[in-house]
Amino acid sequence: MLGVSCFAMKSIDTLLHARWVIPVTDGDPVLDQHSIAIHDGRIIDILPTEQAKSQYQAHVENDYNKHALIPGLINSHTHAAMNLFRGMADDLPLMDWLNNHIWPAEQRWVTEEFIQDGSELAMAEMLRSGTTCFNDMYFFPDITARVATSVGMRACVGLIVIDFPTIWAQQADEYIEKGLDLRDKYRSSSLIHTPFAPHAPFTVSDEPLQKIRMLADEMDLPVHIHVHETAHEVEEAVKNTGKRPLQRLHELGLVSPNLVAVHMTQLTDDEITLLAKSGSHIAHCPESNLKLASGFCPTQRLLDAGINVALGTDSSASNNDLDMLGEMRTAALLGKGVAQDATAVSAEQALRMATINGARALGLDQSIGSLETGKYADIVAIDFETLESAPVYHPVSHLVYSCNRNQVTDVWVAGKHLLTARALTTLDEQKILRKTRQWNDKISSQ
Repeated sequence: MLGVSCFAMKSIDTLLHARWVIPVTDGDPVLDQHSIAIHDGRIIDILPTEQAKSQYQAHVENDYNKHALIPGLINSHTHAAMNLFRGMADDLPLMDWLNNHIWPAEQRWVTEEFIQDGSELAMAEMLRSGTTCFNDMYFFPDITARVATSVGMRACVGLIVIDFPTIWAQQADEYIEKGLDLRDKYRSSSLIHTPFAPHAPFTVSDEPLQKIRMLADEMDLPVHIHVHETAHEVEEAVKNTGKRPLQRLHELGLVSPNLVAVHMTQLTDDEITLLAKSGSHIAHCPESNLKLASGFCPTQRLLDAGINVALGTDSSASNNDLDMLGEMRTAALLGKGVAQDATAVSAEQALRMATINGARALGLDQSIGSLETGKYADIVAIDFETLESAPVYHPVSHLVYSCNRNQVTDVWVAGKHLLTARALTTLDEQKILRKTRQWNDKISSQ
């Protein structure tokens, strides 16, 4: 007797059907006509669309038949609230920019309200360009964490440490103490993470750096710090201490798998070997480095050495945007020019730098950074069918070399739809613009 199959469809929260799914997994596959099944904020399946339609019954089911679905982009280095300083002091070298413009502006304007409004502006921009997680370093990290939580965005809010007094704290021990209090507050949060964020070797002395190293090792937290951003920084360090900054950090025990070294435009062969052996990570910020003429990170040499290189934008004050799609393109093109090799920093490598490599640097690669079952559903939909980006032969190279942030139509974080048809669902665009105009008027009038 022939049996009759009674297959019951599984009920889930969300089912997304796409022309392409680009999971950023081993082998860099591109999945044609595939779907992503989401339940309780996580990916539970990735499978061919026809099969998905027969297996799952979803509360929300969306078709993206002109789109690629990719992992949420991870911005590995930001100063989010500085969006309110966008374009304020352009076309200047780094130390002039910092000493004569940015630091005085921060002393004059940075308050809790500034951080609140600047962070909302930054998160709106990031979501509309496909970023779902950012690694921040700025004052009042508690405010940034609060905004990110209300928005539903994933954030690593750096526990900033500087030797000198600011509006946030007076001396290094107070910075560390306030940072640890913030870590305790968000210890159980799935959205907010708290790496240490000492500003730079030239602004943090040995004693607090040693304390940070001890705490980071004990808690297994990343240490996010600017290092070797310019030749001037390295020269001044050698003149003042007799050591290059990376050597000093190494002697303090900070060159380790917890280190996320930002910029790294000035590296010797021995330093590259040290970074590779230590398992350290690099956050590469090509557009900021170009704009400030800081130097060139030797990206392909780092990748060839087995070093994990992530990608960041830096702040909108030095970039002047938080556009990770643009940053991928710049990273790939600059990497080829620096290496004098057209095969260097491929499209696949650039995409990895903006996704899984960033997750790995932040210690989050088991949860985000790729589209895999069990990971959070941090997903971006990008419309590939526009006049400016047609036709499509190779979806990954198309994404890196042809697409722009205006093609980002939808964004999910942990399965929550934060951008739908380019409309923000948890942020008020008009309110943000109104507040930004008010800050613009105040800052311009001084």
